[in-house]
Amino acid sequence: MNRPEFYRFHQGDRVLPFAAAEYDARLGGLRRIMVQTGVTACVLTSMHNIAYYSGFLYCSFGRPYGLVVTATDSVTISAGIDAGQPWRRCHGVNITYTDWARDNYWRAIRSVTGVGGHIGIEGDHLTLTQRDKLAAFLTPASVIDIAGHTMTQRMTKSPAERDLIRAGAAVADIGGYAMREAIRPGVREFDVAMAGRNAMELEIARRFPQAEYRDTWVWFQSGINTDGAHNPVTARKLIPGDILSLNAFPMISGYYTALERTLFLSEVDNASRAVWEANVAAHRYGMSLLKPGISCAEVTQAINAFLEDRHLLQYRTDLRLRPFLRHPVASLWARSRSGVARRYRYYSGGRNGHQHGANVDGSRRPSGRRRIPGA
Repeated sequence: MNRPEFYRFHQGDRVLPFAAAEYDARLGGLRRIMVQTGVTACVLTSMHNIAYYSGFLYCSFGRPYGLVVTATDSVTISAGIDAGQPWRRCHGVNITYTDWARDNYWRAIRSVTGVGGHIGIEGDHLTLTQRDKLAAFLTPASVIDIAGHTMTQRMTKSPAERDLIRAGAAVADIGGYAMREAIRPGVREFDVAMAGRNAMELEIARRFPQAEYRDTWVWFQSGINTDGAHNPVTARKLIPGDILSLNAFPMISGYYTALERTLFLSEVDNASRAVWEANVAAHRYGMSLLKPGISCAEVTQAINAFLEDRHLLQYRTDLRLRPFLRHPVASLWARSRSGVARRYRYYSGGRNGHQHGANVDGSRRPSGRRRIPGA
């Protein structure tokens, strides 16, 4: 019986998030990085870089995946369990490795890179174990970390990327409205979360009928569960007076967009509203500072001073302008002595009717707040 180390399995028609010219332009940028750094072949291993340069968004399930880029070739490396899907969803060539022998993944990579080359890697993603295997199988003349260079390239969004991000923002709005409509006393957090998620997935399918649908999700937290930004959704029932954190995250072909809003179930007390209004003012002030040539550090320092003037800086837990692969986000978090700990996050797009801090009918004043340790 023939038990190959790797093979090529091409089946079906190719469907990609962007046109071939978009990926060729990205690969052109990577190859310029390779020339500048003396790299002869890149072995990319992260989901974000493989998706950025090839369009293929892998699902690891414990198996390694890769994208090998040389001066002439772009080759995704995928596991046999995925059959023809990686080829259908990638730009360039695809090689499937088998599990007939351990480390066929690296043998497939070697078939593209050869041995003794100058290998570019993602130092912030390649594990120590895999780096040892790279050394053993590829015997490189040198290993060069290009993760920072690729991040810098990804930070500049193309017109096609900006169009997709705007679509994601519009989808997030739809999820936000669906959640707002689902909020009622006695409803569970995950009931609201499911309403938002389902609405977004239906809209993504309408806008992008050829896409793969995965990873769209919602964080919806209430009462004490709002004290941590990444607290999981629970079955806690909403009660009048709750502070609510509504977070909609559509994922379209690996591009993630965020809509985050704070609401109160009934009227909001004066102390909480004062912090919320300061948070909104800081957000608007920060947006006014975003001009060509200004650095993120300068914006951060200005907003820190803004908060310090209002005696709120000591409660700030996170203030960053963060350029992600999937979306640019400006985020401000502030905490008050009454326990309000919320974000006000900007994203491309939005509807005027869906404002941070909108109220939902209820009968009691906010409850369930707790004092922040050290506040």
